[in-house]
Amino acid sequence: MTTYTSDQRRHTSETAETMADVRYEIDRIDRLLVEILAERQSFMDAAARIKPDRSKVYDADRIEDVVAKVKAACQGAGLSPAIAEPVWRKLIERCIAYEFGSYDTRRGGDV
Repeated sequence: MTTYTSDQRRHTSETAETMADVRYEIDRIDRLLVEILAERQSFMDAAARIKPDRSKVYDADRIEDVVAKVKAACQGAGLSPAIAEPVWRKLIERCIAYEFGSYDTRRGGDV
C-alpha cells in the first residue's frame, strides 16, 4: 500500500479564512493527486506487460464500467458528477494512450 507524502493538512474548506489558506490546501491536494496518478500510471505499465494482445488495450466496456463506478463514488464523496465524469474520461483517454506506448515499447515497437 502506498503512503502519500504530501504536507500536512492545515485547514478544511470550512476553516480556511484566507485565499492563502485555500491555495495552500489546493497545492497540497494537487501534490497528492500527482502521487496517486503516478501510482495509477504504474498499473498501466503492468497492464501493458500482462495483456497478450495490443487489441486488448482499448476496452470500451471497461471504460464505461470505470466511469459508472466513479459516478457512484461521487455520491458518497460529495463530488459533482459534472466534474468527475469528464475528468475521468480524459484520464482514461490519456492512460490508454500511455498504455499503447508502453505496450509497443515492451515489444520493440511491433504493432
